[in-house]
Amino acid sequence: MMSNFRSHLSFLLLGALGLIILPYFITSRFYIDVLTLIFFTAYLGQSWNILGGYAGQFSFGGVMFFGTGAYVSSILLTTFGFPPIFGIFLAILGGAILGLIVGYMSFRSGLRGSYFALITLAFAELLRVLANSVEFTGGGVGLFLTYAPGLSNLQFESPVGFYYFALILMFISIAIVYWLESSRFGAQLVAIRENEDAAEALGIDTLRCKIYAIMIMGAMGGAAGTFYSQKYLYLDPPIAYSIHLSVEMLLVTIVGGMGTIFGPLVGAFVLHTVNEIARHFIDTPGLSLIVYGLILIIIIGYLPNGLIGAFKKKEKKSESSSLDKNQSREEP
Repeated sequence: MMSNFRSHLSFLLLGALGLIILPYFITSRFYIDVLTLIFFTAYLGQSWNILGGYAGQFSFGGVMFFGTGAYVSSILLTTFGFPPIFGIFLAILGGAILGLIVGYMSFRSGLRGSYFALITLAFAELLRVLANSVEFTGGGVGLFLTYAPGLSNLQFESPVGFYYFALILMFISIAIVYWLESSRFGAQLVAIRENEDAAEALGIDTLRCKIYAIMIMGAMGGAAGTFYSQKYLYLDPPIAYSIHLSVEMLLVTIVGGMGTIFGPLVGAFVLHTVNEIARHFIDTPGLSLIVYGLILIIIIGYLPNGLIGAFKKKEKKSESSSLDKNQSREEP
């Protein structure tokens, strides 16, 4: 057991080191931007994975935390001159508080399954309408942020800076899920996912656990919003509360493997790679999206547990077959 842990840890450290030094071997800004987007999407997918993959509470409105965090740090910067390096922590707090409000109102009312998914979508849409109506968010015009490179503004002259920013966020999200895998809280979330009524019968406070899970998701989404606003320097309601982003964070987790540590990263890498290849080699307008959609249907239809789940299943089969062979050899 210890040897397996050490081998996995060595593999992870080598992978992390490879990602850290990778920009020194890539001269193309395009590839750096694609990798940054993959890490960022994997981070968002990991935030959804905590609530949807481990706790089994599907959300269609995860973008509400992203948008709220983006507005919190951006408004603090444009209105009060508050530097984003500190504003990101208030964005994290804002996302967590929003998660507490939405979670308490939804879970206290006993909403589950599709009802919970739809109410989160309704909350995201409500926030989009509010952001479009009030003055301090810039309304429909949006907020324009000043380009002022520096660590205090979380802005960088080179795309490599944002590469490392997204990489750090992704590493943090993986560390959080690693903690969940080995913690009592994580075991409680899995119990809720498998059978919530049985979990309650065992004495698990399901309401508290689900609220904590959505608060973690909200806090992570708040940090992602700050990253986006400082990278692209513009924010408006359709961007901040985009349903497309909610769907994307759900898809990368489902494709990669829900309830797994590296599922969101694998899903983000596969989906963005397929998308870029389709856009590059298919010139017909709209056809690349059709190919992209077909690949998604194939993966979701034939790999219900995602790519990580398929790999684990194959690994278990090979282990069981080798075990059977060993037993047959030992028999007289």
